[in-house]
Amino acid sequence: MKIKRSILSWIVVISMLLMAACSNSTDADGKSDDKVYTLKVGTALTETDPIYQGLVEFKEKVEERTDDKVKIEIFGSGSLGEDKDILEQAKVGTNVAVLVDSGRLAEMVPEIGILSAPYIVDNFDEANKVAKSDLFKGWSDQLAKDHNLQILSFNWYQGDRHLLTNKPIMKPEDLKGVTLRTPGAEVWLETIKAMGASPAGMAWSEVYPAIQQGVIDGAEAQHPATYGAKLYEVIDHISKTGHFQLITGVVASGDWMADLPKEYQEIIYEEALKAGESASHKTEEMLADFEQKMIDEGVEVHEVDVEPFKEATDIVYEKIDGYQDLRKKVNQILGK
Repeated sequence: MKIKRSILSWIVVISMLLMAACSNSTDADGKSDDKVYTLKVGTALTETDPIYQGLVEFKEKVEERTDDKVKIEIFGSGSLGEDKDILEQAKVGTNVAVLVDSGRLAEMVPEIGILSAPYIVDNFDEANKVAKSDLFKGWSDQLAKDHNLQILSFNWYQGDRHLLTNKPIMKPEDLKGVTLRTPGAEVWLETIKAMGASPAGMAWSEVYPAIQQGVIDGAEAQHPATYGAKLYEVIDHISKTGHFQLITGVVASGDWMADLPKEYQEIIYEEALKAGESASHKTEEMLADFEQKMIDEGVEVHEVDVEPFKEATDIVYEKIDGYQDLRKKVNQILGK
C-alpha cells in the first residue's frame, strides 16, 4: 500500500509540474505569459533629431501596449555599430534593428535603391506614396524572403540633403577638387561624382573630425543631422541643393519578428508606422528652425538654382542598371 501511495504521489506531483509549465508558457492565444522580448534599435542620429524622438515614441507605445513584454532599447550616435554591421546581425536572427536608407538596402535588393536616387521625389508626401505602393511592397517582400530582413515601416522622413562645405557651392563646377562624405552605397557615390565632387564613404560619426582635420572638405546631409552632429562648428557654408529627399525605415530580423506572438507583431508594425508618420511631420515642421539655429552659429546658408544639379545628376539613371525604367515606374505612381 505504501508503494502504491508513493507512486500515486509522484504521479500527482509530476502532473502538477506539467500543468504549471504549460500554464506559464502560453495562454489560449499562444502568447507567452512571462517571456520578455528585447529589440535593440541602432541609429546614427542624436537625441535632438525628431526622428530619434520618434523612435522613443515607438519604444514607449510598444512597451505600453505589450505590458512591457516587448522592450525596445535605442542606441543613438552610431553606438550600436554601423548600419551594414547591424543588418548583417539581423540577417542571422539577432534581436537588433536599424534605421536605414534604401541605398544601403540596395546592396541586397538593387531596385529599392531608386528611392535614394537624386531628385527622384520632391518631398515627404511623394516619398511616402512610393513607400506605400505595391512596387515597394515587392521589394520589401524580396528583402524578407532572400535576406531575412523585415521592414517594420519605411516612412521615416529625415529631410532634404544639402552640401556642407567651407566655401559656397552655387553650381556643379564649384565642386571640382572637393571631397565630400556621403554614405557608401552606389547610388549616393555616383550622385556625388555626377555633381562634380569626389565622394568619400565613411561612418557619420567620423565626419566631424574628418572635416576638422582636413581629411575631407565637407559632407552632404539633412539639417537635423547636421545640427545634431554639430557640424556647424567645422563648416562655414550650407548650399541648399536638396539633391536627396531622405526617407528611411526601421529594419529588423525576419526570424526575430516571426518568433514573436502574432499580437505583438501587429503592435510593432502598427506603432512603427504611426511613429514614423508623426516623426516625419515633426521633421518637416522643424527644418526651418534647425536652419536658423545654424545661421545663428555663424553658418552661411545659400539658396541654389537646382536645375544645373538636376541636369548633372541625370547621368546616374544611365549608370545604374535599371534606374531609367524604375524612374518611369516611380513617376507613374506619382502621376508625373
